[in-house]
Amino acid sequence: MLINGIRLPYALVLHGKKPWEVPHLDTLELWKFGDRKNFTSLDLLATVFDIPTSKAEIDGSQVRRVFYEEKDLEKVARYCALDVINVAQVLLRMSGMPIVEPEYIDELKIEIV
Repeated sequence: MLINGIRLPYALVLHGKKPWEVPHLDTLELWKFGDRKNFTSLDLLATVFDIPTSKAEIDGSQVRRVFYEEKDLEKVARYCALDVINVAQVLLRMSGMPIVEPEYIDELKIEIV
């Protein structure tokens, strides 16, 4: 956002704030389980919780290549949208709630402007 001259929303202005003043939840912190050196991948958590993976088309290591070399912004956008759905599903499972069944998730409509 900053690179494109777009002002950050208040929730994303984090400099100078103490951890308890940050108004959002970083889900990665939840599934690090206090470990400061390592983390558990979203894909592994989705697999453990029997949630369909978002890595069907590409994975995070391929985003740069797909964006810059293939110039396929729609594929990157689909990957990111599926990741958001997976984060929500994992967070539901970690909260002891059922996931949203795939038939109740609207088909992704990616509109590149």
